[in-house]
Amino acid sequence: MKLQGKVAIVTGGARGIGRAYVLRLAHLGADVVIADVDLNGAAQYGEQLTSGSVREEVEALGRRAIAVQCDLTQRQAALDLAEQTLQAFGRIDILVNNAGGLVTPVERSQGSIIPEEDVRTMMDVNLMTTIFCCQAVIPTMVKQRSGVIVNVSSGTARNIVKGGRMAIYGSVKAAVTHFTRNLAMELGPSGIRVNAISPGLILSARIRKTNEQRGLGTAEDVERLPMRRLGEPEDCANALEFLATDLSSYVTGQCISVCGGSSLQPA
Repeated sequence: MKLQGKVAIVTGGARGIGRAYVLRLAHLGADVVIADVDLNGAAQYGEQLTSGSVREEVEALGRRAIAVQCDLTQRQAALDLAEQTLQAFGRIDILVNNAGGLVTPVERSQGSIIPEEDVRTMMDVNLMTTIFCCQAVIPTMVKQRSGVIVNVSSGTARNIVKGGRMAIYGSVKAAVTHFTRNLAMELGPSGIRVNAISPGLILSARIRKTNEQRGLGTAEDVERLPMRRLGEPEDCANALEFLATDLSSYVTGQCISVCGGSSLQPA
């Protein structure tokens, strides 16, 4: 119960890696706010829950939870989310900016051909949600003189994908990493730590259902990994446990790669 008495917000928390983050924080004793654009998103990809909803899964662990359906690409939605959290729990200790992902077609993701609408979507769902949510919770954390922010970057922020695919996704996630480092410098004196997790290819329910058609997670991909396996949501939750608890009390401005060694691949 390392997080007993703490309150955490997890964006994109209704399925996949976000759900793993929610459940790990609850296991550690935190009360959790589950924010997602679709609170029933797990059903879309056949992800099996242990209760009727992620909120109910948290409550089954003996923790309090609220679920907020919202579009965090809108600044006001992020401000409202912070206010709802304060009204429900009176404090905000942890923010996990997990909302986002590669939500546009891979086949048109190369830098030379990606449409403008895809570029703007990538910016909105990955970078702007992170900025808006950070700005929404920072005043409360500064007042408390404590807080932990964990942003989610990507291995594509460092590594170039074969054929130059995911060009804008990787560029936007690189911006998330750099934004994280700047916030860490700014907020450290206020007792707030800001770090990032950089997942490789993680076998969430969505990836399991769509990887074949998108050409991701192939046998060749696995063979190139030093760990010889793809990641699981729990691998990312392990990194979050480190960053969200006092285990990392002297760690800020860092980006932890959870990629099975894919970042070690030669050019």
